[in-house]
Amino acid sequence: MTSTGALPFAGVLVAALTRTDIANYVSALFEVYIALILIYILAQLVLGFGMRPPYSRTFDAVLKFLRDVCDPYLRLFRKFIPPLGMLDLSPMIAIIVLYALASVVTGAINGTL
Repeated sequence: MTSTGALPFAGVLVAALTRTDIANYVSALFEVYIALILIYILAQLVLGFGMRPPYSRTFDAVLKFLRDVCDPYLRLFRKFIPPLGMLDLSPMIAIIVLYALASVVTGAINGTL
């Protein structure tokens, strides 16, 4: 401890970050977002089959969070890709585009692009 009461290196950020570490972090963010989209799609599928639990605040809160996080990105694709009957292909195309974007961004950060 110093005379001010703070630890000597408490304000120092991790300085050993490399481009690979940053690329791995960005890649993990893309993977988490893709996982959230997949969970949202599965939740919509379950609701579509009528398997909604009786009034559940937790389920409603999770579904609202997923809707708020995933719908803005998915709406971009729903504008251009119309549903084929009851089949909505826009989430699949959105995930493929997200994978491609993740590859380009992490490659650019790594310097391997």
